[in-house]
Amino acid sequence: MSIKEIHQKLIKKKVSAIELAQNCLKKIKKEDKNISSFLSLVPEIAIIKKAKEAQKKIDIGENISLLCGIPCAIKDNILVDGIKCTAGSKILEDYISPYSATAVKKLEKLGAVILGKTNMDEFAMGSSTENSAYGPTKNPVDRIRVPGGSSGGSAAAVAAGFCQFALGSDTGGSIRQPASFCGVVGLKPTYGAVSRYGLIAMASSLDQIGPITKNVKDSKIVFEAIKGKDSFDSTSVEFKSQKQKFKSQKLKIGIPKEYFIKGIDTKVKEKIENAIEKFKKMGMEIKKVSLPRAEYALAAYYLIMSSEASANLSRYDGIKYGKIEAKAKNLFEVYSKTRGKYLGKEVKKRIALGTFALSAGYYDQYYKKARIVRRLIKKDFENAFLKVDLILSPTSPTAAFKIGEKINDPIKMYLADIFTVSSNLAGVPALSLPCGKIGELPVGLQIIGRPFEENVIFEAAEAFEKTLT
Repeated sequence: MSIKEIHQKLIKKKVSAIELAQNCLKKIKKEDKNISSFLSLVPEIAIIKKAKEAQKKIDIGENISLLCGIPCAIKDNILVDGIKCTAGSKILEDYISPYSATAVKKLEKLGAVILGKTNMDEFAMGSSTENSAYGPTKNPVDRIRVPGGSSGGSAAAVAAGFCQFALGSDTGGSIRQPASFCGVVGLKPTYGAVSRYGLIAMASSLDQIGPITKNVKDSKIVFEAIKGKDSFDSTSVEFKSQKQKFKSQKLKIGIPKEYFIKGIDTKVKEKIENAIEKFKKMGMEIKKVSLPRAEYALAAYYLIMSSEASANLSRYDGIKYGKIEAKAKNLFEVYSKTRGKYLGKEVKKRIALGTFALSAGYYDQYYKKARIVRRLIKKDFENAFLKVDLILSPTSPTAAFKIGEKINDPIKMYLADIFTVSSNLAGVPALSLPCGKIGELPVGLQIIGRPFEENVIFEAAEAFEKTLT
């Protein structure tokens, strides 16, 4: 059921918020041991208390929000007051959040019931959730395959029916790619549309909190709930979502020639081409566009992301944050032994790459050039959006791959993000929704829009979603 359908059942008292929460907890306890989507659950007594508060509002006839009493999950790099937040790392194994992220506060204010924190690649560094220090999450569609990453736990929890929606974070595709692999809907909002306050930072100029849901309408509801200006995040922006007059305006859809390249699974390409035909039949104009610097996006992304991550993760040294290695004899050993013991391989690799790119003699050669490429990529999107309203592409070049298949080949693993990183570099919104299956494995279609035009994406995505039913 959708959020609106559950909402109607709640206000008509065909189901209670307490029953909803209890059913979710029962399902998690029974099935999640085979999926590992959650790293920790909120104490059951606290969950039921929140559900009772929501039910009380319903019982007295209060005009409740659509999210009141709706069970949800939060990625474990987004703070929830009083709940453990590990970011998938051993170095934060015992860290208890002293406050809630702004996005979480907004959900709580509307009466949403938070069930727990979901598994993720350590510090959001990965595309498969295999880099979690607490073990991999399995894809509910096929448990020998990955759910994607780094928000794999959130996508798996929604796909498995453990919660109605979840929050994730997207730095280079970490909401959209797992949504694609698990057959759900994932939105990376425009940079600044949702406050990042309370999100454990990896790359501050790229990170964005967004929803993972079962359908497009639910994605819109959650996005509207969490968006907006926040005094604690200077990069956040206040804006009003305008209703798109869909019937009176024929949308122009751009197909970037650079995204249909050698290396895409032929069956994925076929599903995307079928989706394009459906948009054409709905009366939309399909135009070829060019994003000429797309081939440099992955390289620029990994340089910028690693550089920002090396700075952001310097705080986890055993003194300011995180565990400390007791056997250290001096300050240098505190740093080296603590980080050596409690940070994972992928995290160390990216810190090393970022530190190198920022070091004297290499800053201009690598980091500065990557930032120039980033500006050019943003310009490519601006030029494309002069001709079209939306851009379509695959979310990922493949469907979900097997656990262990790419973990030892970083190039193949990084290529899983080849179609998603550009949106983060340009700061534009992008949504992944299912467009078909290869056997039982879902395939995701990515819809990219102009900055702060999530409403246009939602309109087109909803129209397409109706063709699947």
